Amino acid sequence: MTSINVNLTRRGALLGGGGLIIGAGMAITAGPAFAAAEQQGEMVRPVARFMVGDFEVTTLLDGAVTVGEPQNTFGMNVDADTFAATSADNFIPADTFKAFFTPTVVNTGSELILFDTGVGEGGRPARGNMRAALQSAGYSPEQVDVVVLTHMHPDHIGGLMEAGAPAFPNARYVTGRAEYDFWAPMDPGSNGVARLVAQNVVPIAGNMTFLEDGGSVAPGVTAMAAFGHTPGHMTYMLESNGQQLLLVADMANHYVWSLAKPDWEVRFDMDKEAAAATRRRVLAMLAADRLPFVGYHMPFPAAGYVEVDGNGFRYVPVSYQLSL
Repeated sequence: MTSINVNLTRRGALLGGGGLIIGAGMAITAGPAFAAAEQQGEMVRPVARFMVGDFEVTTLLDGAVTVGEPQNTFGMNVDADTFAATSADNFIPADTFKAFFTPTVVNTGSELILFDTGVGEGGRPARGNMRAALQSAGYSPEQVDVVVLTHMHPDHIGGLMEAGAPAFPNARYVTGRAEYDFWAPMDPGSNGVARLVAQNVVPIAGNMTFLEDGGSVAPGVTAMAAFGHTPGHMTYMLESNGQQLLLVADMANHYVWSLAKPDWEVRFDMDKEAAAATRRRVLAMLAADRLPFVGYHMPFPAAGYVEVDGNGFRYVPVSYQLSL
């Protein structure tokens, strides 16, 4: 009998079901491949749906894009080693990240309310799919009764117009007064946001309701000021049949770098100090009240919870809690 010395790793033992039998002179080879199956790439469903009381909430994936050099956007006020260590502690790379873009539609039973409109068709690569996602959810643009703009950055207002006409022809519009009053008077030639506001928002201002903090979009849908990311950025609280969910928009833009480290500066926050204070206030409220939230840039389906973790917070993704 020939003696065979086998060095078996722990992983090999697990993969082999805890035992390995090798006969002398026996070679182990893979079986024949009967078909050439190409790798298909990432597959993400464009919609996710759950209930908040009697409200049916659907998140719509406008798109997702992989971005390099994340510290050009997040953690701008910390050193590279700190950024890398926080990333490693949370099992994510420090040199790249994926940004998601997620409008939300809420069917209250009497109105269909769309929160933000995505980048718009023909916009940036890997984005601009909100209309297709809306149709995948079973709705048409003509069925949207209300369009709410949380703020006026391009990835939130880009889908308002199509070919120079309103993309949601039967809708009324809602936004924060402070947000509109900041952007609308601005010279369209001064920057890209002002130009898009002049193109997409100002023409529909006659059919727009302007809200202050605490204003009502519809029964059970309330505006809550969350300034800092932009001068008039709003979140929206949904309340139905004893349940609540907060649509936080861009209050926090990354599930680690904005939650675990709410004081880290974000490039797109226009008032970085106010934005950090808003993050701490809103995240503390979500954690204390154990409320779910939807974040526009959270990993799709963009819904989760928050718990206090040291001097920051930890993101807990929704699994099936809202579908029971």
